[in-house]
Amino acid sequence: MSIAELVDAVVDGPLTVGLRAYDGSSLGPPDAPRTLRLRTPRAVAYLATAPGDLGLARAYVAGDLEIDGVHPGDPYDVLVDLAAVRFRRPSPATALEAARALGVRGLTPPPPPPQEHLPRWRRAAEGLRHSVTRDAEAIHRHYDVSNRFYELVLGPTMAYTCACYPDRDATLEQAQENKFRLVFDKLGLREGDRLLDIGCGWGGMARHAARRGVHVTGVTLSREQAQWARKAIADDGLTDLAEVRHGDYRDVTETGFDAVSSIGLTEHVGVRQYPAYFRFIRDRLRPGGTLLNHCITRPHNRHQEIGPFIDRYVFPDGELTGSGRIISAAQDTGLEVLHEENLRPHYALTLAQWCANLVANWDECVDEVGEGTARVWGLYMAGSRLGFERGEVQLHQVLAVRPHDDGSTGLPLRPWWRG
Repeated sequence: MSIAELVDAVVDGPLTVGLRAYDGSSLGPPDAPRTLRLRTPRAVAYLATAPGDLGLARAYVAGDLEIDGVHPGDPYDVLVDLAAVRFRRPSPATALEAARALGVRGLTPPPPPPQEHLPRWRRAAEGLRHSVTRDAEAIHRHYDVSNRFYELVLGPTMAYTCACYPDRDATLEQAQENKFRLVFDKLGLREGDRLLDIGCGWGGMARHAARRGVHVTGVTLSREQAQWARKAIADDGLTDLAEVRHGDYRDVTETGFDAVSSIGLTEHVGVRQYPAYFRFIRDRLRPGGTLLNHCITRPHNRHQEIGPFIDRYVFPDGELTGSGRIISAAQDTGLEVLHEENLRPHYALTLAQWCANLVANWDECVDEVGEGTARVWGLYMAGSRLGFERGEVQLHQVLAVRPHDDGSTGLPLRPWWRG
């Protein structure tokens, strides 16, 4: 039984991409614009022992699966093709024949690529998730890859969160600055105010606010982010107004902030930790102070695992839920939710432009982090773009305020950022 026959036995319906295997067999349209090449027996073993996204990712990251017709920095087109593929369970006779064809080696899981990471203690000690130590390790795995790599992919703003496009012709840099402006305006910040920016990344929001006279305290668990942000703040002459700390946001003890911004942090907090997270924020705000929570969400509020590829290769311990769960958790701590907004289409555009940057700077990115890691980022960003386009994931900004004891907030009757 050839490799192509094995694949054909589990594919339900026509295959719109081509398939070429190391044994010389092939499947799919001969003139397909995109072709999957299974270069080694290990590629088949990855697919056979981890069916679905994880097996494909392992083979692709390891270089055992090549894709003709797409750049590895942006495999979006082939992911669109594969999203339409449906699989069926083979008959017992076909499964037995496939097992004989693959043999013991083909049914033995090969070691995963070195880019894969799953803490050994996860199953045995689930309660350790989102401890300070565990969160620090997860953040280090993702964000301490290489500041130069992120510069090449993210561009000058070094903003690793959804941009907000004033129109579809806007550049990535214009859209990211527009996002910071939107957050600043929603928070109602004014010169002389105090802002706490938790999960501040490379300091984009902190510098945006400091340029407008706001005193900013930023905090990130990534050492490399903190180092880059401090230098950028110094280069901009903003050290009197902004500081970035390397540490856990839970270590911030100051209170009385006029506003808190959390841009892309909640995904790492853990749904069970939401009550403590929003209590922390409430306790750091003065009465009348505002919160802008910006994070990736689900289109529903049911429990759903983040998926093995993202969990093992991109965001260890990441968790997503719906905006309803986030809003409820904020309200339960005494915060009054004023406004929510879904920026889902904006994230698809952001990811497309990040992939374009990765393609344009591919050789330097590979020199910086290695081809396997560069492939991970291309795959994850292109796949995420497709997820946002299809509505499988969303991006919500939630604006809330800590009311005074008498229920007043001191805010205008109409949204002040819209006029």
